Amino acid sequence: MKIGVLKEVKDGESRVILTPNEVKALSRKGHKVLVEKDAALKAGFPDQSYLDAGAVIMQQAKDIFDQSDMVVKVKEISPKEYSLIKPGQILFSCLHPAANKEEVDVLLDKEVIAITAEDTHRFGSPNCEVAGKLGALMGIQYLLSTNGGMGKLVGGVGGVPGIQALVLGGGIVGKSAVDVLASLRAQVRLLDINIGVLREAQFLFPKNVTTGFSNQETIKEILPSVDLIINCVKWPKQRTDHLITREMLGKMQKGSVIVDISADVGGAIETYRPTTFNDPVYTVDGIIHYGVDNIPGAVPNTASIAYAASVFPHILAIAEKGVEKALLEDEYLRNGLTTFKGVLTHEETGNIQNRQWVKSQELLK
Repeated sequence: MKIGVLKEVKDGESRVILTPNEVKALSRKGHKVLVEKDAALKAGFPDQSYLDAGAVIMQQAKDIFDQSDMVVKVKEISPKEYSLIKPGQILFSCLHPAANKEEVDVLLDKEVIAITAEDTHRFGSPNCEVAGKLGALMGIQYLLSTNGGMGKLVGGVGGVPGIQALVLGGGIVGKSAVDVLASLRAQVRLLDINIGVLREAQFLFPKNVTTGFSNQETIKEILPSVDLIINCVKWPKQRTDHLITREMLGKMQKGSVIVDISADVGGAIETYRPTTFNDPVYTVDGIIHYGVDNIPGAVPNTASIAYAASVFPHILAIAEKGVEKALLEDEYLRNGLTTFKGVLTHEETGNIQNRQWVKSQELLK
């Protein structure tokens, strides 16, 4: 199979979906890997490292789409790439289809086999861990007065306590954020709706981490003393309410910070909107909001190595077995199937966009 690795085009995004290690493994099995020029340069992998691994370097994205059976990348397909997609092609990337109707229209029109990578992880994406840890560090940075914050040091000093941090959601993202904040001696409150998650956290983390049940009333009580909020709750897209409303910002101290790692417009944080690394923050009612929706892109070397290793088994299975057999044999890969030759197979997208959809397993059989 011919597999094309694209250079990311999203602002501030320098990750790559396959490192030379995975390319070498594919090449040894007889597959041809085409890598766009400088696709991984900022991630620490120059073109020569891919050439040494057996890849062919292509000058532009059009060459990748024209010659590849399967095209792989980290982030969603951008509008500038829509016209390059070949009918019937296999696409594997973090498509985020439910929030991107135009992208889904193109995938259906081109009758491609599109797989949403973020839905295929058996143990959760490494990007979630990266986002949680890095999101905490970004929030700490914007508490500094030189960045517009209230001027507090995360761990405090003798006689002055560390910051009060609130982490919403105790999944991989939330636990990763807590890990960093607790290690830096912040006073951390972790909220979740799952007693099992909270029970695990009390044994996992040191005593500067306390837990509680996540609901709006509890959050309202905590907000006046909170310096930093890290939202890690993936809010259901069909919900129209919010966990933290704009009105609730009035309870917070001016210069405090909200980092919304989940990055859902109209989601848990009513005042969230996406930003970029070039312009990462904005202020609403005196509260600094950090809204970058691809936080792991800031550490492309670490993130690429971990992410490539996690998705490689899926890419290898498709290359070795063919996409239909690979999908039938692996329920996790099948979970990510989004469109199949003109048919929508992604339940969340169908429900959110009010489209007809078919269960992937029924369609493949």
